[in-house]
Amino acid sequence: MIRLRIKVIDWPRRALALTDTPRPTCPDCRGEGGHNHDYGDHNGEYAGTEWVPCLCWDENRHVILLPLPRRPRWTRRRRDDGRDPWGPSGYSDDPPF
Repeated sequence: MIRLRIKVIDWPRRALALTDTPRPTCPDCRGEGGHNHDYGDHNGEYAGTEWVPCLCWDENRHVILLPLPRRPRWTRRRRDDGRDPWGPSGYSDDPPF
């Protein structure tokens, strides 16, 4: 039985895609699509968590239904580099009064 859903994807271009979902009766992942695996360094300390996908589901498989239009250039947000645009070279030594 196919378990399809509609999802918005961002790669290679923003689009609506039809994707598969994990099998709800899978004995390995119990319908979650995988499990977290904690691992440590050579001293036995916690080093991170890794997502291990289950074999009942491929999260990268999808069929693009409809490409979504790009936003107009004037509505895109500009990047903020953290500099003060009013100060000399991005920083002002003068008090604010």
